[in-house]
Amino acid sequence: MALPLNFRIALSSLKAHKWRAILAMLGVFLGALAFTGVQHVSKIMVRRAEIETEKLGPNSYAVVAGNIRFRRSGGARITAFSRNFTVGDAKAVIDGVPSVMEGTPYVNTTMQVRGNGNAVTAKIMASWPNYQVIRNFFPENGRFFDWEDVEERNKVCVLGQKIAERLFGSADAAIGETVYLFRASFRVLGVMEAKGRDVAGEDQDEYLFIPLETFMRRASNQDWISGVFLRLSKDAGLEQVEESATAIMRMRHNIKEGQKDDFATMSPKDAMRLQRQALDLMTTLGGITSTISFGVGGLGILSIMILVVRSRRIEIGVRRAVGGRRQDIIRQFLFESALMAGIGGAFGVLATVVLVTVGCNLADLPLIIDANSLITTLVGSCVLGIAAGAYPAWQAANIEILDVLKI
Repeated sequence: MALPLNFRIALSSLKAHKWRAILAMLGVFLGALAFTGVQHVSKIMVRRAEIETEKLGPNSYAVVAGNIRFRRSGGARITAFSRNFTVGDAKAVIDGVPSVMEGTPYVNTTMQVRGNGNAVTAKIMASWPNYQVIRNFFPENGRFFDWEDVEERNKVCVLGQKIAERLFGSADAAIGETVYLFRASFRVLGVMEAKGRDVAGEDQDEYLFIPLETFMRRASNQDWISGVFLRLSKDAGLEQVEESATAIMRMRHNIKEGQKDDFATMSPKDAMRLQRQALDLMTTLGGITSTISFGVGGLGILSIMILVVRSRRIEIGVRRAVGGRRQDIIRQFLFESALMAGIGGAFGVLATVVLVTVGCNLADLPLIIDANSLITTLVGSCVLGIAAGAYPAWQAANIEILDVLKI
């Protein structure tokens, strides 16, 4: 039989049992939505993590005071913070660890910042001038502080985008203005480019950047630092870097064998690894959910096709009596079940595309539409329909003509 005729017969059958057909297609719809949705969310979040890792700078690495606890979301927080990490420790790590191109000790804290009659709570990043290169983070307006500012302990600073906007209304208006940390005044040299959150979950636009020596002597009067940021060579082996940094720090802090470290090493890949683990778990759970939904949809199609065969026994007998072949009957019912599942899968795929597009635009996430996943789901839905319709089609093909005509 010609395909258009099969199509018309299939549509008339669906219309005759439209509510049952809708319920059957709903299972396939939910299965397709769950499967493609989870696949897309996983790929989008992995890409987001990659972008956030790139924000931290090429081959960046850190040794920090205290212990690091990563969250499943990829964020990190410092626990058991220690105050015995010194600039001397940072220099020893920079000079002693192989594959280190350059590094900067840093202090990371939170303070209230005042300026232009406004006050905000900002994260303070006190470092050397090469921080901007190590972290791949540069000023968009004005300039970053230089080595002369460090040596002379000049009271200068660079603002993050959000801090500049909250204090002065715009980045341009902040240049040359004065901000206050406690009673110390700092002249604004520049405003950093918009960066957003990094892979550790820190919003880099909420930072205020100060020369390290200026902060330690004129703002906080402290001798300890938060850690050291490193930029590694492209061929650096992270295991070797970790072993070397650990050995140097344990020796300088007189940590005996068996004692716990009072520092930690961190690579962006560590946070990414946990993010991937969380995403893998989500993908697995999504796969289970979609499998259940597909199974329910398949059973729904199976049940409705059995009902269709029973209600169309006379039609089937007449078609067989006028020359219809068994394979024609089988083909017709398989086409109807595949069409039903295909419609459910198509709506599920379409819903995924719409939701992913809208969600990525609203949440400012990288938009990824995986055509292979969508096509695979659509084809899989049709295959599910064929599998669910196989038994009813076999029943229809084996209806005896005389039994039907006797009715």
